[in-house]
Amino acid sequence: MAKVWMKEAIFAGLAALVLGSATANAEVDTIAQAKAEDWPSYHRTYNAWRYSPLAKINRGNVGKLQVAWTHQPGAITHGLQATPVVLDGVVYYSGSYNRVFAIDGASGEEIWHYYAKNKPEVEQIATAPYNRGVSVGNGLVYAGTSDGRAIALDAKTGKEVWVTQLVDTMKCGCLFTSPPLLVKDKAIFGSTQGGMPARGGGIFGLNAKTGEKIWYFDPVKDDTWGNNDQGESSAKYAGVGAWHVGSYDAEQNLIIYGTSNPTPWFDWAPAADGEKGFRRSDRVGARPGDNLYASSVVALNPDTGELKWYFQEHPHDDWDYDSTLGEFVLIDQGSKKLAVHQAKSGFVYVYDRTNGKIENVWTINKHVSFVKNVDPKTGQLIGRNPPATSEGHMFCPSMNGGRSWNAGSYNPDTKLWYNSRQELCTIAKTRPEKPQLEPLPNWYAGADISHVAPPNDVVHGALDAWNPLTGKKKWSVHDKYPRLSGVLSTKGRVVFSGDMRGRVYAYDGETGKTLWSFNTGSGIRGGIVTYAAKGEQYVLVPSGIGSHVFFGLAEAMPETKDFPPGATLFAFKLPSKAKAHSAAVHQKSNKRVQTSSLQANEH
Repeated sequence: MAKVWMKEAIFAGLAALVLGSATANAEVDTIAQAKAEDWPSYHRTYNAWRYSPLAKINRGNVGKLQVAWTHQPGAITHGLQATPVVLDGVVYYSGSYNRVFAIDGASGEEIWHYYAKNKPEVEQIATAPYNRGVSVGNGLVYAGTSDGRAIALDAKTGKEVWVTQLVDTMKCGCLFTSPPLLVKDKAIFGSTQGGMPARGGGIFGLNAKTGEKIWYFDPVKDDTWGNNDQGESSAKYAGVGAWHVGSYDAEQNLIIYGTSNPTPWFDWAPAADGEKGFRRSDRVGARPGDNLYASSVVALNPDTGELKWYFQEHPHDDWDYDSTLGEFVLIDQGSKKLAVHQAKSGFVYVYDRTNGKIENVWTINKHVSFVKNVDPKTGQLIGRNPPATSEGHMFCPSMNGGRSWNAGSYNPDTKLWYNSRQELCTIAKTRPEKPQLEPLPNWYAGADISHVAPPNDVVHGALDAWNPLTGKKKWSVHDKYPRLSGVLSTKGRVVFSGDMRGRVYAYDGETGKTLWSFNTGSGIRGGIVTYAAKGEQYVLVPSGIGSHVFFGLAEAMPETKDFPPGATLFAFKLPSKAKAHSAAVHQKSNKRVQTSSLQANEH
């Protein structure tokens, strides 16, 4: 009898192991091997290409795109910054205040909505109430909230399944503005924090089905933060988060995230002489030391949160140059496993993603003055130019970044990376400052700041087509204003991008020629995606300008204050064959009537 029980137990255990493994791998398969008609994750796939294999809409017919449907989230504060997710013909997206929606992708009809009941006090925190979207998997919709919670909703009904409080937003000023990365049986959330003088943010690994916190990665390595000029450990006010979405390498079993700037943004103590003088001396200035793991790239084991490797792109960051905002584009070149990451400084770091070693470094920006250069072999900063206590000290690109968090798109057919760019500079006069923690944590700057045009130039933006590994540019589209939208490219060799005035464009991926445009009424800040439903290909464009980067431009470009706010999700598609045929018949009929009328007039 015991032998029978043991066999049954062993069989049950093996079955559970197999089932558990299959369940854990389900989300990896959904994203890594995404169906052509879906957009199942923030960047669509773990490699962060933002590329779709759909080609029904292509260079030959994209000029015929027309509005299929629209949907509005009903809140326009900070616009609409989300990247929609699409699975099996259902569109999931979120607006400000953590309003979440499920929409029929073919008709635009709302299936359900969920309005998070956030603590009203958090709306006073600078990084609330905007957010960048949701994640979908395991029959659930996942969202991080403005009051520090992780939430899972039933994908069919929008009802809450579980809620986990991850951070104390009222104490740390940290919260969640980006969706989690779903890897195997984990939902991985990265919090905001950069600029808030507290601790508590970081990267959290949760059981995706239950919401239980499994692991936590603290992005502050205390022994690399010295004592400040008040005699306190500067790590107490470190304020480091990881607020954007990472990438996942299944072969290496690594998740790769960028971390935010240290706090305060600027160190008011001048750098000392010598190669390591940028670190300052203990008890001098705001935060002596390298300030790990701020402004760094970290590769973690998704099962445990264990740090496998890291690289600090801006040691003792003097310019508010987060590493969290750039996507990690995973590209294989021969036997090399590479990760391409654009830091906020505009420098693009090409890593061997198996160990974090530098393969190359290049810049997207025309105006660079914060350093003389970055060593392309080591990634080390050469000739640092930190802000100073003197008037008029300028560095380029601005603290808004050489590009903001709006992702580019890598197209494996053209081998080009299509990426936005902004040319703007910052003047920062450093000064001592005390951190504000009551009644709520607030920005901790350490300087008086203004944004200006680059020397002998004007503020402007562009969409560029690059070789992502070498930095060779193939084409560029100039824009009077910085480009703040996400970029989409497709197998149809079409590239989509939107501008701050509200116009969305389709370009020829080979040449940059404009093929189509449409005015959505408000600037585009979110991520453009494409999907298929009921045999039709759609392009989704979130319209609605917002974010601190946009509002910060008004100083250098006053007219942007009058750019209209909004929040509307636009779906475009080609005319149906029936409508196209009807239109053609109507056009021919009109021509016959016009000809007949002309002949009658001649008589």
